[in-house]
Amino acid sequence: MKLLRFGEPGKERPGLIDSQQQIRDLSSVVDDIDGSAVSPEGLAKIAACDIDSLPVVSNTQRFGPCVGNVGKFICIGLNYVDHCEETGAPVPTEPVVFTKATSAITGPDDGIIKPRGSEKLDWEVEMGIVIGREAKYVSEADAEDYIAGYCVVHDVSERGFQLERSGQWDLGKGCDTFGPIGPYLVTRDSVKDPLNLNIWLRVNGKTYQNSNTKNMVFGPAQLVSFLSQYMSLQPGDIISTGTPPGVGLGQKPPVYLNVGDKVQLGIDGLGEQSQKILPSP
Repeated sequence: MKLLRFGEPGKERPGLIDSQQQIRDLSSVVDDIDGSAVSPEGLAKIAACDIDSLPVVSNTQRFGPCVGNVGKFICIGLNYVDHCEETGAPVPTEPVVFTKATSAITGPDDGIIKPRGSEKLDWEVEMGIVIGREAKYVSEADAEDYIAGYCVVHDVSERGFQLERSGQWDLGKGCDTFGPIGPYLVTRDSVKDPLNLNIWLRVNGKTYQNSNTKNMVFGPAQLVSFLSQYMSLQPGDIISTGTPPGVGLGQKPPVYLNVGDKVQLGIDGLGEQSQKILPSP
């Protein structure tokens, strides 16, 4: 299934994409696409409903973040071998973990605000894992059972804030609008192989990132298992699994985003995003 949230910011309603690629309103089935809805019980309830009886929604509706009320937004750094090479970093022997503020989360086509003082605004297309069950001390062999589905994440980054300021990455990762997610949460049963998906990003029509999730250092099961050894993962939590090569920082010379630029990104089967860079208010 492809689940989504549609409507104005703060007023999003739950929906799904039917076999005719129409949006159907799920408001009569679940209150939201959130931790409760992406649990095994919630997904079973959605799967059992009569989709054809649900109201059809205009395709001109804004898509909101595909998951509401996200508790934790966990990110993995340096998780593609060739991205490590372009940044000059060694390939990690265990996942590099940082968090992104949940206040950074926006819809897939909402604008990205260039923060005040920003001079090194960068892009990172990533595959997101959406947790469906509480996970504590999960084995790698069982980890996939705790995944509700996958989505596209844009891990927008301000490299000056990230690398030249406080000694850790969070300042350059958690600014408002730095976490577009969606357009869909694609349930795990609808993703044949999450480690064989083409992943790409363009800026102003030029392709900068073009890779495949098979090039990850640590796959979804490894990441869920690893993280669950150090923190509990709750339904609706998101793990952003790292970006492939081609970020602005890695260009020679580096290339960064400016107001008016347009970014397009996507992952096969998980959908596409499109954002315009906006000035800080």
